Amino acid sequence: MAECIKLRAGGRYHGKQGFDYFEGIAKQTVGAQRICMHLLTVPPGGRAKAHKHDTHETAIYVLSGAAVMYWGPRLEHRMETVAGDMIYIPADVPHLPFNPGDTPAVAVIARTDPNEQESVTLLPHLEALVP
Repeated sequence: MAECIKLRAGGRYHGKQGFDYFEGIAKQTVGAQRICMHLLTVPPGGRAKAHKHDTHETAIYVLSGAAVMYWGPRLEHRMETVAGDMIYIPADVPHLPFNPGDTPAVAVIARTDPNEQESVTLLPHLEALVP
């Protein structure tokens, strides 16, 4: 019989996207098979690298603060987010989030990749498209 496991945000790891994440639910921490969930704090002025998640969907819930995300094949779409917003990012959609504000933005991120970083593909050719 599988066991239920409880975690508290504690350890951190540095993601390919350029941010530090609190370790959470993943294959590496609890043996998850089809999902991961982490806590992300984006500092004021923080900006991720342009990237996508190969074959995996992402769901985000903004706990506090505000952020902006550019998304699309050429990062041509802009989405502003604030506390209480839920964001869905389909698999393989390029995106680049950043925090233009002066307070941290905190979000819970869940993805259908239990390894979290395995499906991350960086897209450096898109970096200059975002101001």
